[in-house]
Amino acid sequence: MNTSESRITRILVYTTLTVLLVITLFPIALMVLNSLKPSTEIVQSPLSIPSELRWDNFTRAWTDANFARTLLNSAVLTAMTIVLVCSTSSLTAYVLARKKIKSWKILTFYLLASTTAPIQLFLFPLYFGFARFGLINNPVAVAFVYTAIYSPFAIMLLRTYFLAVPKELEEAALIDGATHWQVFRRVFLPIVSPGILTVALIIGLYSWNEFLIATTFLQGQDRMTAVVSFFLLSGQYSSDWGEVMAAALIIILPIVILFIFLQRRFIEGMAGGSVKG
Repeated sequence: MNTSESRITRILVYTTLTVLLVITLFPIALMVLNSLKPSTEIVQSPLSIPSELRWDNFTRAWTDANFARTLLNSAVLTAMTIVLVCSTSSLTAYVLARKKIKSWKILTFYLLASTTAPIQLFLFPLYFGFARFGLINNPVAVAFVYTAIYSPFAIMLLRTYFLAVPKELEEAALIDGATHWQVFRRVFLPIVSPGILTVALIIGLYSWNEFLIATTFLQGQDRMTAVVSFFLLSGQYSSDWGEVMAAALIIILPIVILFIFLQRRFIEGMAGGSVKG
């Protein structure tokens, strides 16, 4: 490839990336813009620059959505889900990767089917079961539901990392007298930590934004998550769109900040998982 062709290719690549960046950031920029406007101005011209900055949209959104409580509820529920998914999925993935499973194809089909099955199929039986055992408004029970939903994806992803670890490391540790638990904890976990971090970020994002299960099983005001409280800000006939935009920005801000700080590890983990299978 000569210099001219290389330059044209580079220009096309950067142009495509720029267009994709604009498409990705445009909704967020529009949200920030409208979160500082009065509601009437948003309806009249959502793409215009604010004539006055309405910082009170954020204070009203914080108070009306009770974010001091609901953000904490979301954080606790997300943290419990991450711990449960990462701990159970890493153990399962280790066994599936290092042991010979005769029915591996059947198990793979089951995991894929579990990943693609819509939660609506199980919503009514789950609700009646939760109501019978008094588990409505129980965040721990909801965290176990999230774990059941997200674990198949986590197991499939983490298995690729465990497969990439050389068998010689495991054999050497076992010869030195280590147990399988010690091999898993001291040999494998440090090596596959980028994959576990990737799973934690993805599962955390899913749990933070999940709405259907949260609004079904966490109905009390003191148990409500941030996404549910945000939904309740929108009235049936009218809404203060400036307040709604400010509330949406408050909800996504923790995720954006977390991703900015961990983006390098996240990208490395996704790239590693895609090539190590």
